[in-house]
Amino acid sequence: MTKRKILVTSALPYANGAIHLGHMLEQIQTDIWVRFQKMRGHECYYVCADDTHGAPIMLAAEKRGISPEQLVDEVRTLHVADSQGFLIGHDNYYSTNSPENKELASQVYKALRADDKIAVRTIEQLYDPEKQMFLPDRFVKGECPKCSAKDQYGDNCEVCGATYNPTELKNPYSAVSGAKPVLKTSEHYFFRLGECADFLKQWTSGSSARADGAIQPHLQPESLNKMNEWIEGGLQDWDISRDAPYFGFEIPDAPGKYFYVWLDAPIGYMASFKNLCDRTGLNFDEWFGKDSHTEMYHFIGKDILYFHALFWPAMLNYSGLRAPTGVFAHGFLTVDGQKMSKSRGTFIQAKSYLDCGLNPEWMRYYIAAKLNGRIEDIDLNLNDFVARVNSDLVGKFVNIASRSAGFIAKRFDGQLAGSVSDMEILARLQAAADELAAAFEAREYAKALRDIMALADVVNAYVDANKPWELAKLEGRDARLQEVCTVLINAFRLLTIYLKPVLPKLAEGVESFLDVAPLCWGDAQALLLGKKINAYQHLMQRVDPASIDKLIEANKENMQATQDAPAAAHEPLAETIKIDDFAKVDLRVGKVLECNFVEGSDKLLQFTVDLGFEKRNIFSGIRKAYQEPEKLVGRHVIVVANLAERKMRFGVSQGMIVCASGTDDGEGLYLLDVDAGVKAGMRIG
Repeated sequence: MTKRKILVTSALPYANGAIHLGHMLEQIQTDIWVRFQKMRGHECYYVCADDTHGAPIMLAAEKRGISPEQLVDEVRTLHVADSQGFLIGHDNYYSTNSPENKELASQVYKALRADDKIAVRTIEQLYDPEKQMFLPDRFVKGECPKCSAKDQYGDNCEVCGATYNPTELKNPYSAVSGAKPVLKTSEHYFFRLGECADFLKQWTSGSSARADGAIQPHLQPESLNKMNEWIEGGLQDWDISRDAPYFGFEIPDAPGKYFYVWLDAPIGYMASFKNLCDRTGLNFDEWFGKDSHTEMYHFIGKDILYFHALFWPAMLNYSGLRAPTGVFAHGFLTVDGQKMSKSRGTFIQAKSYLDCGLNPEWMRYYIAAKLNGRIEDIDLNLNDFVARVNSDLVGKFVNIASRSAGFIAKRFDGQLAGSVSDMEILARLQAAADELAAAFEAREYAKALRDIMALADVVNAYVDANKPWELAKLEGRDARLQEVCTVLINAFRLLTIYLKPVLPKLAEGVESFLDVAPLCWGDAQALLLGKKINAYQHLMQRVDPASIDKLIEANKENMQATQDAPAAAHEPLAETIKIDDFAKVDLRVGKVLECNFVEGSDKLLQFTVDLGFEKRNIFSGIRKAYQEPEKLVGRHVIVVANLAERKMRFGVSQGMIVCASGTDDGEGLYLLDVDAGVKAGMRIG
């Protein structure tokens, strides 16, 4: 087998809070893949880091009365503990606030500037006169310029879905100080992304040849389709600078100007690997040089695909470095069919899971059993979690060892039989190695684990057919008892090899039990015969459903203050209108034909709505309230049908879907229902 050289990263957690299970999904997916590659004998490194720069970090540190450096150091310690608690085997976990990252960010910038890919323009921004700082879009709030909804962010309305510049807000105010912002001009630095379209068309649709001869597409099919839409829609130049005060790296030769966090964050992958190279003697240039023959893969969430599949490869290419071999995007994690919720106790922090005494390998197995190579959301159903772990890991897998090891220890002094006649079952398990390897390579973990558990069923059927507990009672059947138990121990070892990327700690326990060196994938081609093994120690207990109740309670937001508080005043009525004013609004019943998430937006859903006489494309800012858009298909909604078309970054919106809105930051948005019997196109009013 040809040895491959592989560098793997997962997205950098932002240094403003604890890691929750949604974040851990990605690290688990990445870690399983890396462990599999190492078991195959490849040279593989997994690096990551905390994403530490930006105005939010600066302001959060200021609020606590500490320096940004102190804050990011504190958070990094927590993040490392969370990752280690879930058995994530980073080869290096670093920080973007590092000397290596500062040096590399400057090198990339200077190379882009030398290639005429940097432009300088004067732009107009909102400025907080009290805080004396330019305000990022998310730090400006006001009334939506389209629908007049109050307390909307400076880039997007969560009520009507409109996108706009913060300067378009009505009655804007600073979310930092509450002051009324003023317009102020400033020079900003831009990466000429629009000039990179030809390269990006080629790269996004292209592939790379691996050292083993396999062809690796750069993107998944779903990612490629989305990138084509964005490229064909016209790529805009990317603002890569921010003004002081800002926590980040100052741009070379531009005093008071700082790199925008999204420029130096992905370079943090390089910096973390550079730090590893300096510590271990690896040749950094061999991995990041333009003609590198190594492989580089990024595991990311679908919400940051735009940055990793467009900005990042373009930055690398035009600064004289290699582009990624592959970008692997995954979907989001829901809990019990809904987005994670603090009030329901399902916004589960990684640390809380561990503090409640839950085995991290239970969660690693359950998440892996749901993951595939496509961009699909997965659901953590807590009842199913208990049932599947108890059934698969304890009832099917660990049960094989517990029902055979005792006889080997007590009756044969720990000695396995020197040969066995029942080779068919072991040969069947050995023959599965290549197909299971292909599934792990393709990140089709759900398929791999289904197949492994199907093999465990075969082994358990062998247990029931040969009944070692019955053989132990019969005179003169010791040889057969030793043979049957040796077959079972070998079957258990083979299954452990296949499960080791998912269950590394349990695999260590099995290696100790069998008194063998760390198991590799190639070990599946050999059997363990005539060897003395150690006494069996319990490897895994069942999940107690009560521990799940404890976990939910531990993660519930304290609602008492909310319950004791006086009821909020109703939002004031709008200005009185006449019947003629209302008659100008054409409300129609629409039937939802399609509904999807909008890549690059954490607020919008994209609807295809049948109005009876025509189909409309409508963007609506209700994503926070409806995390399973496919469930809206077939539903009737109310549409403002005569609203002027609005050109948005993601396309043209041809109407507005009417919602009732609450005051809890987007979770109180509700689609309005109509009675049964209505038809698409019916007018309301």
